[in-house]
Amino acid sequence: MADPRYPSLYQINSRVWLTDLAQTLNRPTTLDDIPDAELDRFADLGFDWIWFLSVWQTGPGAQQVSRDNPEWRREFQETLPDLREEDIAGSGFAITDYTVHPDLGGTAALARLRERLRLRGLKLMLDFVPNHVGLDHPWVEDHPDYFIQGTECDMIDAPENYTRVQRRDGDTIFAYGRDPHFSGWPDTLQLNYTNPALQEAMTGELVKIAGQCDGVRCDMAMLVLPSVFLKTWGQSAEPFWPPAIDRVHERHPDFLLLAEVYWDMEWMIQQQGFDYAYDKRLYDRLREGRARPVREHFNREIDYQDKLARFLENHDEPRAAATFSHDVHRAAAVISYLTPGLRFFHQGQFDGRQKRISPHLVRGPQEPVDETLKSFYEQLLAVLRLPVVRNGQWQLLECTPGKEGNPTNDAFLVFAWQGGKNDSLVVAVNYAPHPSQCHVRLPFAGLANKSWRLQDQLSSAGYQCSGDGLQSSGLFLHMAPWQAAVYALRKEDSRE
Repeated sequence: MADPRYPSLYQINSRVWLTDLAQTLNRPTTLDDIPDAELDRFADLGFDWIWFLSVWQTGPGAQQVSRDNPEWRREFQETLPDLREEDIAGSGFAITDYTVHPDLGGTAALARLRERLRLRGLKLMLDFVPNHVGLDHPWVEDHPDYFIQGTECDMIDAPENYTRVQRRDGDTIFAYGRDPHFSGWPDTLQLNYTNPALQEAMTGELVKIAGQCDGVRCDMAMLVLPSVFLKTWGQSAEPFWPPAIDRVHERHPDFLLLAEVYWDMEWMIQQQGFDYAYDKRLYDRLREGRARPVREHFNREIDYQDKLARFLENHDEPRAAATFSHDVHRAAAVISYLTPGLRFFHQGQFDGRQKRISPHLVRGPQEPVDETLKSFYEQLLAVLRLPVVRNGQWQLLECTPGKEGNPTNDAFLVFAWQGGKNDSLVVAVNYAPHPSQCHVRLPFAGLANKSWRLQDQLSSAGYQCSGDGLQSSGLFLHMAPWQAAVYALRKEDSRE
């Protein structure tokens, strides 16, 4: 079966899930203990990709930093009031080797998990962290030239960005991994992309990962772009991504790369060869709660939109249920996931979890299920399984005033989806805290001289419409604050 044009991805915190399983089974667990029934459920929900976060090996040095850092520890305590030392395993992004951690079952367990996913039509995504490695990485001893190094003056002037590391050949000052806007991450060391040998080594790591899974999510992918690296470190580096991605595709032509990217660099990172880039701009505009900036975001060309990953939460962002009220949450979800691109969901999102779990932790809090949100997501996922929104044609529609002098049409976002015969949807959202009205012309052929029914896929609401009226004046919408609807358009006398 061909891959869908618009796939769906589900992110799982591997270590937290295995901790939950261990408590249930009353014994240590590995990737082999993930129930087949859960994998069946992911497939039945319509997912194409499962991203298992934090499966790679990490070291005791980074773990100790995580346990000793007072700011991080306060965050952990807020998440887990009953926090224990063993809950803090260290960041899953302070990687020391791209082989599966023995506690998770090692490489063999991952291979078996990948095969179980494949049998269900699911693909496996894992992590790649290009910018930095953990404090205990073997390269610290074997290849110190792979790292940005500092001086005694750097230790005095910017102690938040440099550390002294004990090595066999003597103490060496290394830079912490960082981006140009914040202090360094003290559980990591910064890789030096001005060194061709380092670039070759990291290309080798990416190729190694590509032999173990079907795709990667690349952490902070923009940090190794030459322009960003120069801004951060004042040093010029050659481009890394295009040759590295080409090398991967020589061996694994269908391997997929998803970039975590910010600072309005989505288009730039797409041009580097990535299949998808985080759409943080849409997320931020949805949080602002105003329709026009969101609508303007969708005016970009379809080739660009097709390569964006739409999300409402992930392990870096606050939980959607803690960020949006119920009504706004539903409206924002309909907008995010019924547009082109990769539909990106996060473990716990469907249940309305409120507490973000740091990637330093291996245990999460117990939280009640929000049955209202759970029911909504069941309906939304059913819509996302429809062929028309997996492989159809999407279009942003223009909304005109519903009545003369009424400007509330500016609050609407309306999309059309078209597929095969009798396969058309109208997605309508009033993204505002007030009732709104508009007219919208539908792009569907053959409306005239027929009676049509608009049936909402997210509720029991349905409406009869004259095709002649739809053709002449368009669809009239009067929607409550933050109301969202997904209307299937069917001929009234149709039995199809």
